[in-house]
Amino acid sequence: MKTLFFTQAIDDAIAQAMVDDPRIIVFGEDVPLLRRNLLVRFGPKRVRGTPISESAFLGAGVAAAMAGLRPVVELYMVDFLGVCMDALLNHAAKVEAFSGGKWTAPVVLRIPCGGGYGDGGQHEQSLWGWLAHIPGLTVLVPSTPADAGGLMLAALQHDGPVIFLEHKFLSETWLEFLGSGARRTVHYDVPAEGTKGTVPHKWEPIPVGKALLRRQGEDVTIVSVGLSVHHALETAKTLEKEGISAGVVDLRTVSPLDKTAVCEAVAQTGRLLVVDEDYEGFGLSGELAAVVLEAGISFKYARVCTEGTIPYARHLEDQILPNTERIYKSVRKLME
Repeated sequence: MKTLFFTQAIDDAIAQAMVDDPRIIVFGEDVPLLRRNLLVRFGPKRVRGTPISESAFLGAGVAAAMAGLRPVVELYMVDFLGVCMDALLNHAAKVEAFSGGKWTAPVVLRIPCGGGYGDGGQHEQSLWGWLAHIPGLTVLVPSTPADAGGLMLAALQHDGPVIFLEHKFLSETWLEFLGSGARRTVHYDVPAEGTKGTVPHKWEPIPVGKALLRRQGEDVTIVSVGLSVHHALETAKTLEKEGISAGVVDLRTVSPLDKTAVCEAVAQTGRLLVVDEDYEGFGLSGELAAVVLEAGISFKYARVCTEGTIPYARHLEDQILPNTERIYKSVRKLME
C-alpha cells in the first residue's frame, strides 16, 4: 500500500490506465497545468489544453469517444455543464439506445463540485441528482482516495458516458487554490480522512453501483455520498457518546444506485436519514425514500440537503448546506 492525496489518487489511476490503453486521452481547461505530471509522462498529443469553450471541447470529446478513443474531458466546475449540456443530454447519453448498441460514447467527464467556501450558487453546486436523472449516464461520487482511484479506473473501462464528480473539499489541488490552512481568518470544513489515505500499488476497478457500509449502526441509517459521508461519520461518533448507534452507508455511485445495500441497512434500523449536498427537491433524497418504500419496508425518514440557491455570504451558506450540526439535530428528531 501507499499513501496519496485524493486528486493524486485519481491521476495515478488515470496514468496506469493510459499505459495500458493508448486510446485514453485527457483534455480540458488548464489541463496542461493541472495534469502536468501526465503531460510530462504522456506528451501533448494525449494531454491537451483547450480554449474556454465547454460546448466545443465536450462536443469534441463525445465525437472522439464515438470514433474509438476513450477521452477524459475535464470541466472546471460542474456548474458549467449548463453551457454544454446538449452534447451530454441529447447525444452521449442516448447514442447507444438509439443505435441499438452499435454506437457507444465511452467518455469520462471529470468535474469538481460542491461548496462551503463562499463562491455562491453559480460555482458551488453538486448536481449529481440532476445528472443521474438522465438515462444512459453513470454518475460516480467517491469519498476517499482509494475509492477515487478505483472508481476512476472503472469509469475508464466503462463503455458509456460517465460523470466523475470530485468534491473540492476532498481535492488537495482545490484546497491549495482556496488557501485552506494558509488563511487563518477562513475556516473550511475539510475531513482529513477524505483528503489523504492509503491506496493500492496497482489499481483495480471498483464495481460500479456498489455501496459501502462505512459504519455499522443499530438505531438509524445515514445514507450519503462524497464529502457528506465524512460529516455523517463525524456525527455518528458524537451520537455514540449519547447512546445512539448510527450506521453510515456511502453510496459511491449515484447512478446506478445500490438499492439492496440501502434497503438492507434501513430494514435493520427502521430509520433513514439521507444527507445530500445536492438540492432537496426532486433529487437523490426523495429517490432513496421511494426505493425503500417500494421494497415494503416500514421506516421513519428525514433528510438534510441543500435547500435552495446557495448564497455567497458564508454565514448564510453554512445554514443552507449539510453539516454536522444539521445531521445531529435530524437524527435526534428521528429518535424521538
